[in-house]
Amino acid sequence: MKMREAAVEEQIQCVLSYVQRGLADIWKENMLENLEEGVLEYKLVGKFLAAIKKKFGEEEEELVKVAELRRLEQGGRTMEKFVQEFRKAVRESRYEERPLVEKFKRGINGTIRRKLIEAERPPISIKQWYEHATNLDKHWRKSKREEE
Repeated sequence: MKMREAAVEEQIQCVLSYVQRGLADIWKENMLENLEEGVLEYKLVGKFLAAIKKKFGEEEEELVKVAELRRLEQGGRTMEKFVQEFRKAVRESRYEERPLVEKFKRGINGTIRRKLIEAERPPISIKQWYEHATNLDKHWRKSKREEE
C-alpha cells in the first residue's frame, strides 16, 4: 500500500501498529478506539507524529523514525531528494544495514528497484544503494528529457 495515498486514518493506524510498550500501549488502545468511533484528532499524519514525540519524548523517537521510514516513498522526487529525506529519517531509528536496505528498496520507484536488483552486480550496502539508485535515476531522467 502506498502510504502517501492512504487516508489519514489508515496512516495513523499504521503508525500505531508500532506502539507496543507501557503507557504508550495504553494510549495507542485509546487512539484506536477513537478511530473506530470515527473521532479523528489529527488531520495530518505529521501532526500526529509530532504529538507522539511530544507526549512520549526521546524514548519514543525510535518509533517516530521507524514510522517515517515506513511511509517514505520516492514518488516523483529525484533520487537525490529522496535519499536526503530517507537519511534524515534514518537518524535515531536504530535500524542497521540490512533493515535499512529493505526499507530503502521498498521506498524507491519500482523500475529503479527492479533494475538494481537484477543488475549483474547489485548493490549490497545502504551506501551502495544510495549511490547506484541516484546514478540510475539521473541517467533515467536525462534520457527522458532527451526523448522529449
